[in-house]
Amino acid sequence: MGRIYNGMPAKDLGHEGWRKPWSGGNGGSCVEAKKLNDGRVALRQSTDPDGPALIYTDLEISTFIQGAKAGEADFLL
Repeated sequence: MGRIYNGMPAKDLGHEGWRKPWSGGNGGSCVEAKKLNDGRVALRQSTDPDGPALIYTDLEISTFIQGAKAGEADFLL
């Protein structure tokens, strides 16, 4: 695997290891996550698995999840 960067094609991260931690009754449109070897997390849209991946550091994804649990993202609902 070459250089990993934000917005890179998700297919370049491989097809193994992607999980759907946030799925539900949304017609199959889910966010998929993959833990990378260096500790970062990649996110992609399940309906576009070869599309762009967003890459987050462990601190960024931890802060997001903790904030969401605390209700800081409720304005998006």
